[in-house]
Amino acid sequence: MSAASRSAEGGSRIPRWAVPAVVAGGLLLGCSGGSGPTVIKLAHSLDVGHPVHRAMTHMAERVAQRSGGGLRIDIYPGEQLGSERECVELVQIGSLGMTKVSASVAEGFVPAFRVFSLPYLFASREHYFAVLEGPIGRELLMAGERVRLRGLCYFDAGSRSFYTRSTPVRSPADLAGLKIRTQESASAMRMVQALGGSATPIAWGELYTALQQGVVDGAENNPPSFYLSRHYEVCKVYSLDEHTAVPDLLLIGTEVWNDLSSAQQQLLQEAAREAAELQKRIWQEASDEALAAVAAAGVEILRPRKEPFAEKVAPLWEEYRNEPEIDAWIRRIRAAAGRSRDE
Repeated sequence: MSAASRSAEGGSRIPRWAVPAVVAGGLLLGCSGGSGPTVIKLAHSLDVGHPVHRAMTHMAERVAQRSGGGLRIDIYPGEQLGSERECVELVQIGSLGMTKVSASVAEGFVPAFRVFSLPYLFASREHYFAVLEGPIGRELLMAGERVRLRGLCYFDAGSRSFYTRSTPVRSPADLAGLKIRTQESASAMRMVQALGGSATPIAWGELYTALQQGVVDGAENNPPSFYLSRHYEVCKVYSLDEHTAVPDLLLIGTEVWNDLSSAQQQLLQEAAREAAELQKRIWQEASDEALAAVAAAGVEILRPRKEPFAEKVAPLWEEYRNEPEIDAWIRRIRAAAGRSRDE
């Protein structure tokens, strides 16, 4: 296994047992000021070649440039400072300034984000962006403020699909008996179980080894992540059922945000929006390149009919009728596509 595959997609990790000591030692300081520049530490799980990392690097460059060096963002990729869940926890307590996290993981902190894990929620890519970039998306970004998490923007994470070591997944029936890695998300686990698979939550940085050793039979993710993680070295079938379109979130701790001046807040928010626009432009290109690369490496790419998968997970929609908050978000999102909740 390559060094690039030991962590999320490259980089070394601080062991979980060492995190408290590291925090005490000051390495994970969220925001530092004094006589020098204000420094915000941003940690995430992705490879440095990932479109989201490239966009955040652009954001950091714009912040430094426009602030004249007075505000700086230092980025720590590849799970160097912990898993996505660990980084969110560090942001909450103010030991880390910012993090990029999947909405599926964020739902463990902000229940409203569970709506994004509902399979086949969006009617099209146009519908997806209309929601994220409109009033609904902005309201959801603010939903975490009560737990000390403020959303700055969304990053496109495309659609998630299943990949397996050897079993072709052409219909939900093919998932029966397969152990499928999911994110640490109750909604993601319920979806896999509804499709007939055995949901197994595993941290992203540990997944390559789990696949290699047969701890799980497969996983699900978007094409760039499948490629950059080098999971295609182990998994030779990629089934593009595109069951969910779960965005990434750029989060900042509310304490860190409130310590910034209004001018710094505006500068950071504008740079985040620019980064999101840049990332959206380069995402599709990266996704196409990833599919071509894994196909060249011998991965069989399948494009199954989506209707059988959508029918299998339909009961999940009914479950949310008993949860008024989530059901209300579903209704608003569906209405944004010109469809009613009951269609």
